[in-house]
Amino acid sequence: MISKLKFSVNTPEKKRLLENFISLSFLQGANYILPLITLPYLVRVLGPEKFGLIAFAQAFIQYFNILTDYGFNLSATREISIHRENKEKIAEIFSSVMIIKFALLILSFIIMTIIVFSFEKFRKDWLVYYLTFGMVVGQVLFPIWFFQGMERMKYITFLNITAKLIFTVAIFIFVHKVSDYFYVPLLNSLGFCIAGILALWIIFRNFNLSFKVPKFITIKYQLKEGWYIFISTVAISLYTISNTFILGLFTNNTVVGYYSAAEKIVKAVQGLLAPLSQTIYPYISKLVKESEEKGLKFIQKVTFIIGGISFLLSLILFFFADLIVKILLGNKYEASIVVLRILAFLPFIIALSNIFGIQTMLTFNYKKAFSKILITASIINIFLAFVLVPLYQHIGISFAVLISEIFVTVSMFSYLQKKGIKVLEGKVV
Repeated sequence: MISKLKFSVNTPEKKRLLENFISLSFLQGANYILPLITLPYLVRVLGPEKFGLIAFAQAFIQYFNILTDYGFNLSATREISIHRENKEKIAEIFSSVMIIKFALLILSFIIMTIIVFSFEKFRKDWLVYYLTFGMVVGQVLFPIWFFQGMERMKYITFLNITAKLIFTVAIFIFVHKVSDYFYVPLLNSLGFCIAGILALWIIFRNFNLSFKVPKFITIKYQLKEGWYIFISTVAISLYTISNTFILGLFTNNTVVGYYSAAEKIVKAVQGLLAPLSQTIYPYISKLVKESEEKGLKFIQKVTFIIGGISFLLSLILFFFADLIVKILLGNKYEASIVVLRILAFLPFIIALSNIFGIQTMLTFNYKKAFSKILITASIINIFLAFVLVPLYQHIGISFAVLISEIFVTVSMFSYLQKKGIKVLEGKVV
């Protein structure tokens, strides 16, 4: 697909871009498709109640993933991409970012412990939350931002898929009845940690990178660079992972199970397009810096390709929701059908907001506007969630998500238009 795009770039770069897309496609396949293989099995063995508990715990722990990521998946990726030819500078960026992430990991563990043992809802299932926290440890160990910035994702793809395969096989080996539910967060966390450890091993061996104690000013710079993206990510979480969390606070684990099961299907479909987005971001960052016109022409072509594919996928989800739920989830999850239909067009809507926001607004340095739009959307989402969930439960939260995502996409497109950036026309006026 990417190889057919006509843009001004030499053959080695075009080849590397295609290789990275293929590598990221396999990587995202491991992150989304493999869990989707276990989904039909888990929802049937665990039932809506325990499946909902695990989904609620993952939503809670995702807050700490956001804290430890601190926007580095975009800001550090950009820094690595710009300085990739300077080995000393790369070592400095890598070391400072990892130090910050480990400090945030310790802070996250302390905060989680305080919350878990302060509230009965968390305390009664404390083991599930601690086992799920292993995902945060794995994410900290896994510097995907480094590989994206270097545009060398192929080095970690095989090992990451291997770790995910181990988790997938282990689910079928160890989880046979409802009481085995605690194995799910344990095995999931082990998968993340194995992938993280292997990724670090590759960095130190294949890139001959040495850890160096960075200066305080360097750490401060990385914190500043990631701040607006961090705030934006926090805002995004308020209408993504927070929805499952809020639903769990107002209802029960069974209702969370209905919503989460349908949401996982939608996210798996979204994940099919994620490799393309991750592949082109560092390239667009570099291209826009060299020439805004060339960068925008490339963005225009990608918009029509991603938009078309995502719209087709959304149509399939909407019209075949009944069949998809029956095949993947079973008869106990009939309540998930309406959720899947409401969320069906999210792959299309989010694909466009990714292009307008991350690929365009961030690369054109409209960070503050990007953050403001997402913060406004999060406020709208939280308001709708608190109004609709008590009345309509899983259906209410589904509409809250849909409305918020539409607001984000429309707002980002309108902002770019006002700034004279015509994404659909591929020009700046």
